[in-house]
Amino acid sequence: MTPNELSDALRAALDAAVSDGTLALDASELPDEIRVERPRQREHGDWSTNVALQLAKKAGAQPRALAEDLARRLASVPGVRSADVAGPGFLNISLDAAAAGELARTVLDQGTAYGRGDAEAGRRVNLEFVSANPTGPIHIGGVRWAAVGDSLARVLEAAGAEVTREYYFNDHGAQIDRFAGSLLARARGQEPPEGGYGGQYVQDIADAVIADAAAAGDPDPLTLPDAEAQEVFRARGVDRMFTEIKVSLHGFGVDFDVYFHEDSLHESGAVDRAVARLRDAGHVYEQDGATWLRTTDFGDDKDRVVVKSDGEAAYIAGDIAYYLDKRERGATDVILMLGADHHGYVARLMAVCAAFGDVPGTNLQIIIGQMVNLLKDGEPFRMSKRAGNVVTLEDLVEAVGVDAARYALVRSSTDSTLDIDIDLLTRATNENPVFYVQYAHARTANVARNAADHGVRREDAFEPSLLVAETEASLLGALTEFPRVVAQAAELREPHRVARYLEALAGEYHKWYAECRVTPVGDEDVTDTHRTRLWLNDATRQVLANGLGLLGVSAPERM
Repeated sequence: MTPNELSDALRAALDAAVSDGTLALDASELPDEIRVERPRQREHGDWSTNVALQLAKKAGAQPRALAEDLARRLASVPGVRSADVAGPGFLNISLDAAAAGELARTVLDQGTAYGRGDAEAGRRVNLEFVSANPTGPIHIGGVRWAAVGDSLARVLEAAGAEVTREYYFNDHGAQIDRFAGSLLARARGQEPPEGGYGGQYVQDIADAVIADAAAAGDPDPLTLPDAEAQEVFRARGVDRMFTEIKVSLHGFGVDFDVYFHEDSLHESGAVDRAVARLRDAGHVYEQDGATWLRTTDFGDDKDRVVVKSDGEAAYIAGDIAYYLDKRERGATDVILMLGADHHGYVARLMAVCAAFGDVPGTNLQIIIGQMVNLLKDGEPFRMSKRAGNVVTLEDLVEAVGVDAARYALVRSSTDSTLDIDIDLLTRATNENPVFYVQYAHARTANVARNAADHGVRREDAFEPSLLVAETEASLLGALTEFPRVVAQAAELREPHRVARYLEALAGEYHKWYAECRVTPVGDEDVTDTHRTRLWLNDATRQVLANGLGLLGVSAPERM
């Protein structure tokens, strides 16, 4: 019996109580879904619900009396072994072994679809993440967003949402000008200008721009006037850098559906149209020669300049136009993933959302991520030789590999600063969380291979009533939780919940493996218990693979 089936049984019991007058409520006042949870203490049963506490006051009833009535009604439900009332009105429910064990068949029947649902169905999510300026390699903060953002997209899709992964290509403004100036200076054998970019990568790209020009039969950029030369380095250099960024992200398992160019907002007139729309709504005014957006009407601490007195668009003008563009492309949920240094932008962006008549926190959601610290031998991880002063995606992948890097970056809440021990992630021990989970999957595969060698075949029998060991009940309970974890991770925009779940599942599997054999010992005959345990082993394998897939981490067959 799955949590959904138990929830349906509880709802049916409540409907019956309403119909016979035991519960003085209208059926419309009952919750559509009765929430059941795993008790903290295993001896309290398989599932627990506080629905009696929720409804008693509204119905003018005693919570414990209502819980006792529900317990009597559940006693006749097939698969329910017992329903006991605890405390002021909690209902603890135990399933019989056969009902619990049926989950193994459910998991294997659904395969890769197990854990997927429709909690986010109908949501069209535009998820923007990474969006590093094309002025250098992706540093460690951007790498965290690459891992978390891609995992969040996978989780949202598993919950039924339609997701567009978007990268905002910042090819407009002073940073790009400084990058072009740095390339030109390096090509001339000079130091970058003040505020420019250093690192070996600048020299490498400058050399590549000259080589590209020669290969195309174009004039040597160094023979051109300064303004023309800088424009060549700007166009070719940014393109080179952005290509490298895309290649790095692809190697990290991250690809985008849309690469949106900031320049296009200004060139297409999107900025002017967005400002005009806000002016028509009465949210824009002129003062001191500049154009202002009255963001204080929507919770911001001060109004914001949209067009400066010199006629140049302020930075927020692009944000305004970009948000509107995403909504006009059909996004119901615009999700931005920003670094800790952007915390001050939240109020003004939410004010922009509200000024367009949208709902902050719903139509626009902003996730702020904290810093990442890499440690090796107890000391900060070495700086990148190529980037000069930052640790890059390539540095991390070179040190620990894609799987370990992605898993380590996604397994913690983005609200917290993340300390990553490089030494730990290279160890093949249970202290290494990604190894611990991947090894559990590899172990399930090894058990399946050994079972085949001993003639243990799933198709010969499945008797879920034989799964009576305590570790089997615990493992089945963990498998049951996977769809709920995925739905919650999607709802809260927290993919780290999937990683923590997988670690707990791996722990339950390792305990089960130590106590319950799938293959016979010595001359022992193959029994239905062996065959049924193989179902449970393979169901665990499927859920581990499904969960790792949501994190973009491989599920190895051997380790």
